[in-house]
Amino acid sequence: MKAKQLIEENNRKREQLTPENEKYYGDMLIYIRLQLSLSEQQSEEVLMEMLDHLLDGQIEGKSAWDIFGDDPKGYANEIIENLPKEQKREVVPFIMGVVLNLVSWMLMIRGVVIVVISQFKDVDSSVYIFSSLVMFAFILASVGFGVWFIFRTIQHSLFNEKASEKKDTVKVGIFGAISMGLVIALTKFIPDFGPAFDFPWLASIITGVALWVIVFTLKKLEVGLR
Repeated sequence: MKAKQLIEENNRKREQLTPENEKYYGDMLIYIRLQLSLSEQQSEEVLMEMLDHLLDGQIEGKSAWDIFGDDPKGYANEIIENLPKEQKREVVPFIMGVVLNLVSWMLMIRGVVIVVISQFKDVDSSVYIFSSLVMFAFILASVGFGVWFIFRTIQHSLFNEKASEKKDTVKVGIFGAISMGLVIALTKFIPDFGPAFDFPWLASIITGVALWVIVFTLKKLEVGLR
């Protein structure tokens, strides 16, 4: 089966696990899937083998601890060391997808905001190239750090009985609010410099929609190829 089919089958079979076994296996599953440099196909095949082994053991009255041991993180690391790498799952393309999706929404929102504000006063719809490049670089860095922060938070909560999902959600929410605040502040205080061109509201919305469609289509194609 392809990776997508394996994921769907895994989701279906996990419903047969006891709550304790599901927690143990679920942590290992997330931990392995977060390793974006690994071959997705090979990772899902190994995860399915582990799940089948666990389900067979569960029928015999065994727990995940009996089958995989008392160190699930160590066991998962051993599996990761033996899985092949896959360059196309590197973090950079993933981050670029997130950034482009974010930029598409910003362009659409910009167009709507210009339309609304222009009803009350004149609005300068010029775009300064260098200022925009600084903004894009900041967003790219912010998203990259955000992905790292979220992944690190998730990994820290795995295999940790004292972890609090609410606290992790609050931490991620605070980080998101701070990042958004910094983006807004940057748009307010960064000076306009460099060459400029007129970018009216309609062009902004059309560009944003087109970019969103491209990102969405590429994601669908990627899923279909798996």
